[in-house]
Amino acid sequence: MEEGQSISKPPFFNGANYPYWKNRMMLFIQSTDYLIWDMVLDGPFTPLKREGDTLVPKQRHEWNDEETRRVQMNAKAMHILFCALGPDSMPRCPHAQVPRKFGTS
Repeated sequence: MEEGQSISKPPFFNGANYPYWKNRMMLFIQSTDYLIWDMVLDGPFTPLKREGDTLVPKQRHEWNDEETRRVQMNAKAMHILFCALGPDSMPRCPHAQVPRKFGTS
């Protein structure tokens, strides 16, 4: 009898059958925290402030509680995806683009 999948570890992508893995990964992320799934779809969040007519990134000490929470959600999304991708998969996905590309591909 074949063993079931873990509900505490993301499904590992072995380079084959991407559509199947993507569906399993989507459900894993959604079941972990739906806000993390929103972060995957929306892309990374960077706290910004206005300086004149330009938006610039805030220094970390300037972040409010909500901005800190949103940055943490992005870090969790990245962590889950990096745990599911082996080193052979990473050259195809630049690290800053992993969540967004996964959610839209």
